[in-house]
Amino acid sequence: MSDPVERMASANREYGEYGGVNPSIEISTTFTVLDAKTLPDIFAGKRGPDKKEGACYLYGRSWSPTVHTLGRQLAALEDTEAAYAVASGMAAISSAVLAICNSGDHVVCSNCVYGGTFAFMKTYLPLKAGISVDFVDITDLAAVKAAFTHKTKVLYTEVLSNPTLVVSDLPALASIAHSHGSHLVVDNTFTPLAVTPARWGADVVVHSMTKFISGASDIIAGAVCGSNQLLQQLMDLHTGPIMLQGPTMDPRIASELLLRLPHLPLRVQEHSRRAQAMAEMMEGMGAKVVYPGLPSHKHHGTFTRMLNPGYGFGGLIGLDMGTPTKAEALMERLQNKHGFGLMAVSLGYADTLMSLSAASTSSELSDMDKTNADISDGYVRMSVGVTGSLDQRLAQLREAFTFVVACNGCPPFRATKVQRQPNGRMMELFSWPSGGPDEDSSAASQQHAGSAQRATQSNAAAVLAAAATADAGCRMVVGGEGWQGPHLHGQGTIIGSVVAQGAAASSIKGSATCGTAYSDNDYTSDGEEGERADAGSVSPLASHGICRSR
Repeated sequence: MSDPVERMASANREYGEYGGVNPSIEISTTFTVLDAKTLPDIFAGKRGPDKKEGACYLYGRSWSPTVHTLGRQLAALEDTEAAYAVASGMAAISSAVLAICNSGDHVVCSNCVYGGTFAFMKTYLPLKAGISVDFVDITDLAAVKAAFTHKTKVLYTEVLSNPTLVVSDLPALASIAHSHGSHLVVDNTFTPLAVTPARWGADVVVHSMTKFISGASDIIAGAVCGSNQLLQQLMDLHTGPIMLQGPTMDPRIASELLLRLPHLPLRVQEHSRRAQAMAEMMEGMGAKVVYPGLPSHKHHGTFTRMLNPGYGFGGLIGLDMGTPTKAEALMERLQNKHGFGLMAVSLGYADTLMSLSAASTSSELSDMDKTNADISDGYVRMSVGVTGSLDQRLAQLREAFTFVVACNGCPPFRATKVQRQPNGRMMELFSWPSGGPDEDSSAASQQHAGSAQRATQSNAAAVLAAAATADAGCRMVVGGEGWQGPHLHGQGTIIGSVVAQGAAASSIKGSATCGTAYSDNDYTSDGEEGERADAGSVSPLASHGICRSR
């Protein structure tokens, strides 16, 4: 059965203890037996949860019924004999490698992998376990083959590299690994359902279930999928890394994930559909975009051959803005002006998540390692979400990209949302690159904008009074030099905006309750300094848990 959804649907169904449609959550940490001779049989390996006769459990760190049920579903998902759910993705990766390798063994690893994996391979294994590791360009099959030695036990890669979305040719890599008597271990976190690595020769498949499988960024979990023999190695009483290091999954977490697996296909399809549309639009605008669903991707053909039909090319896009300044400006404008997504690490969430890879999830890599992995300082990894309409998100992405490219990443203003707190202090909420009040107002308001002019202390109070008359609850707060004139803002309320200096700026700050502040980028004007003194250089908003540091 080639379709992973069909395999999961055909797996043994587990009902609740009293006939519930969902499996019961077994929270016990220890399990009783009815015959005193059973315990010695369990410790001798004669009895256990998968034994056909006398199936039984012993202790929650080794086997739990709820976690075991999840494991069977994961094995169906990845078309492997067995699977074991653990407490995190890194627990899955480290357990899989340590189950196969001993001190003195050797690993060949892709040179572009998740930063945590890279640190584990480059530093932890050699220093803590006596296992040597060589990194290679995983697309250079000759280099991969040349890296093998008689001590190589593992060839490690990701289906799509994190964050550069390089495609691993799994059949070719499996052939190389197996010809040397080694195991191919594949991280499939980016492409659940879309690719089944075991079909292409992978011996072990690992997941960070924190990502797409969970889908809500509220669970930390991992999975190791492979043969029954691998599972025995993982759970060996004397040498098993899961048995002895104890990365145990809580049964409550296992139950949560069991409830999310049935709608994983729908989520994966929608993530992929939107990512494809965004990638095509951005490429058409001249952006340097990386997405395996684009024919221009250098490994598009390889990836297409490995795909399971119907699930798309994945929900991750890479966007190289050239410089960190442009990348940061794009992300800030998308999040803080448009609500397009969130500046955060991780992926697979309902909302779009954006991060500057070189400074975040790949920060464990040295500058040379980043260069070798082709991770530029301006590279934005975007996990495309499913909220809002696709047309809405495309329009927001188009506007933000166009703005940042046009202003070369350095707009003359920053718009800052501020709010007065109960203690009277002004609190900065968030900011974004802006062309000033007129640019951030709606197009319909431009007829009201009038000619731009410098605000002065003499007219600041009058403009503030007009703003108060227009909307007593929400007024503009402006620091530094900028534009003056009424414009449409927020939900369509026409309010006054003013840029003032010195005492006038302080007067405005003293009266306003909320609004938007526009300041020049160098943060040196009197008004901006007054705002900084009022709000503080780091401004946590207690009611929302938000902070921003300049």
